[in-house]
Amino acid sequence: MIFIVVKFTIRADQSDEWLARSDEFTQATRNEPGNLFFDWSRSVDNPNQFVLVEAFESAEAGQAHVNSEHFRAAMAWMPDLIAETPEIIHVEVPQDGWSRMSELTPRN
Repeated sequence: MIFIVVKFTIRADQSDEWLARSDEFTQATRNEPGNLFFDWSRSVDNPNQFVLVEAFESAEAGQAHVNSEHFRAAMAWMPDLIAETPEIIHVEVPQDGWSRMSELTPRN
């Protein structure tokens, strides 16, 4: 599995529009063959920062993603909204998705 986390710092005057603006890109990516998840979170410490957690089944699926039309389209409009170059972690991990945390379970 290819696991990617990206921190996007958005211009303050654009941050409230970020999720709506990125929705088409998000939905198109989630519909790609080989996409396992593609989820946004907003930082509780910095309202202008969004964190994207995404995963793909394989390097080939990740490559297809970055070669897709919706990826190219997003790369064309995103520079107008970001305040700085995004930070990224990109790793291959030997699993197929989320596992359950063994240290914590709900009480009955």
